[in-house]
Amino acid sequence: MIALFVIALVAGFAQFGAVASLDDVAHHFGHHTSSQSLQSVVGLSGSVLGIGLAVLRLASLGALPLASLADRWGRTTVLRRTLLVGLVITACASLSPSYWFFVLCFALARPLLSATSALIQVITVELSRTSRRIHRLVIISAGAGIGAGLAAIGHGLIRGPDSFRWLFALALLPVLFLRPILRRVPEPTFHGAAAPLARLGAVPREGRGRVAVVGTVVFVIGVISGPASGFTFVYGEGILKISPAVVASVVALSAVTGLAGLLLSRYLATVVGRRWTVVAGTLATAATASLAYGGGKTAFVLGYMSGVMAGGLLAPAIAALSTELFAHSFRATAAGWIVVAGVLGAMAGLLLFGWIGDTVHVTGAGSLRIPALVTFLPLLPLLLLLRRLPESSKMELT
Repeated sequence: MIALFVIALVAGFAQFGAVASLDDVAHHFGHHTSSQSLQSVVGLSGSVLGIGLAVLRLASLGALPLASLADRWGRTTVLRRTLLVGLVITACASLSPSYWFFVLCFALARPLLSATSALIQVITVELSRTSRRIHRLVIISAGAGIGAGLAAIGHGLIRGPDSFRWLFALALLPVLFLRPILRRVPEPTFHGAAAPLARLGAVPREGRGRVAVVGTVVFVIGVISGPASGFTFVYGEGILKISPAVVASVVALSAVTGLAGLLLSRYLATVVGRRWTVVAGTLATAATASLAYGGGKTAFVLGYMSGVMAGGLLAPAIAALSTELFAHSFRATAAGWIVVAGVLGAMAGLLLFGWIGDTVHVTGAGSLRIPALVTFLPLLPLLLLLRRLPESSKMELT
């Protein structure tokens, strides 16, 4: 379990580096204008930022064939390769001569790291007893959250004109010690499991309905969480002019609220079930992001810290729902399709959010309130689709 926690932490750090340093990257490679727009404040337009972030999410579609390979080659074999190669490519972003080269490096690393994250969840579920699955998923979610927090804190502490380069280069350090840790992760096996699927990405007919429902819900979550996390540091540092050191302090303090969210998720996922915990976490994510983007510095701090709690509430429950409902023979493939749904949702959310941010022509505190509300609210009724799924908290894995 410790090995999976460390792997989740490293993957979280590598994936979140692009978001944490986005304001520095925008200032470094962009240029300011005199117009009343995001570009006048941060150096790149909301559309360019949104397209760049959407490209990163689009690249995560490659996680589907990579995760699907784990149903044929084995979970741990694919996990080792995707993580180590993803870290090396992330480190290459430290050499970026332009904004789009930075996007390219993270676009190449993103499917590898997304597949890693999906496989960590699959392995955790398959190696856990029924009564312990949600507890262990909470630990894995904590590892990913700590990794993301370390990336944000590192961004705040490493200052200078090329500070983001040093942050990306740090991704090389885990490569030096991860190999023995990866070898400690056992390969899950199930007696009587069906033969491997005939082709990559194939899901048996009886499992497609559940994949479609979970995928739709994850799409909605992506529409909200993409902009909720993607524009956080651009808004806090670039628009509200909060110093990176203060932002790093807020991130560090958010570890407390994040832990509270994880503990609440463990309780609710056991007592009321995975489905309604997902609903609660999604609504909380939309509400807290709207608060963070809807006012000044105080609203941002409160919204960010409560948003970390909402993320802690959501992450273990959706990870459980995305794995427990499917059989061993195609569980990794199903996880890959669900990653695809989240990617498409995040892309749609980022592009819409960035476009509206340019359209409203408002700068300063509360300038992202309208993009947040217009992006987050319309799809929330689709969460009711969860009623079509069985409750998985008591299900035995097959």
